[in-house]
Amino acid sequence: MHRSATDPRPRVLHLTQPVEGGVARVVLDLVKAQLTAGLRVTVACPGGELAARARDLGAEVREWYADRSPGAGLPDEVRRLARLLDEVRPELVHAHSAKAGLAGRLAVRGRVPTVFQPHAWSFEAVDGATAALALRWERWGARWAHRVVCVSEAERATGVRAGIRARYTVVPNGIDTAHFTPGPPTPDERSTGAPLVVCVGRLCRQKGQDLLLRAWPEVLRRVPGARLALVGDGPDRDALGRLAPARVEFTGAVADARPWYRAADLVVLPSRWEGMALAPLEAMACGRPVLVTDVDGARESLPPTHAAHCLVPPGRPGALAGAVAGLLLDPELRASLGDRGRRHVQSTHDVRSTAEAVAELYRELLGGRPLVSFERRESIHS
Repeated sequence: MHRSATDPRPRVLHLTQPVEGGVARVVLDLVKAQLTAGLRVTVACPGGELAARARDLGAEVREWYADRSPGAGLPDEVRRLARLLDEVRPELVHAHSAKAGLAGRLAVRGRVPTVFQPHAWSFEAVDGATAALALRWERWGARWAHRVVCVSEAERATGVRAGIRARYTVVPNGIDTAHFTPGPPTPDERSTGAPLVVCVGRLCRQKGQDLLLRAWPEVLRRVPGARLALVGDGPDRDALGRLAPARVEFTGAVADARPWYRAADLVVLPSRWEGMALAPLEAMACGRPVLVTDVDGARESLPPTHAAHCLVPPGRPGALAGAVAGLLLDPELRASLGDRGRRHVQSTHDVRSTAEAVAELYRELLGGRPLVSFERRESIHS
């Protein structure tokens, strides 16, 4: 569908794969804010709940079929995207996460302003030769991004150390502080008086639930009766189920995590890598104490006074167990951490501030030059 030649509003194309989890929530928050601001917004993605919710918000949605990981289908994915770009003719392309960033930059090649937002670097998610190849691409592909948006200063620093020469902008993640608020737990989530630890996230290697399960027997030794709820679903569900010790519940995917946050005595996210995770921000907004691994974005998401109590080294189940048990045994400290965390998120991680920072970046990239449409280039189909 070609845009009207008389409509002066710029069109933004959000390109994303994956279509679930934190990346999808960030995209939807930006889409909502940009539609409210009067931009014309198109979302290209492989369907899923993200596509349905973007349509509900009023965005144009285009199906772009792409696997989550690079593979033999990449050339066809790039060609399909190039045709989509010819039809949509965006003034700016915002590509989210590694796969969309790969295909998007190959299809656009800098012909219109292009924003790439890694949401954690691709080379951190893999090992060996695959990691080397991912890093080589990120170094090469940076030339086709007018701006690389990192969600934390630590994520930017990781890119710089890795030799990715780009124009960086840091825009910390934000959450809807009017939606995530303190409240009483519901009976379904708070079925007993036993201490409850909650971990919200996709069940996958990145989020580190296996490390928490390995730590859990030691937590039970020190805090008998404690319960652990893993909230979410993902590719590691079966493997984690085989690993799970006693007093662990798998809730599956939930439409609204707030009841679980509000029921928790402690929210834990033992990630192996991140850019800046949303779950700890959501939990703090609900007034709950959090414990996170010291990966990119973790320190920046916490109040400065929380580091001594709420950060543990990544990949160390023993340290994780000690920190979880210590916090469960100190209700006064947990209450203080939850109160300070709530005020911190309200002041520094409100989604409205995030949306305005992205809008300012768009204005910078689109200002001072005529707004241009994406022109058809046969070479990108080859």
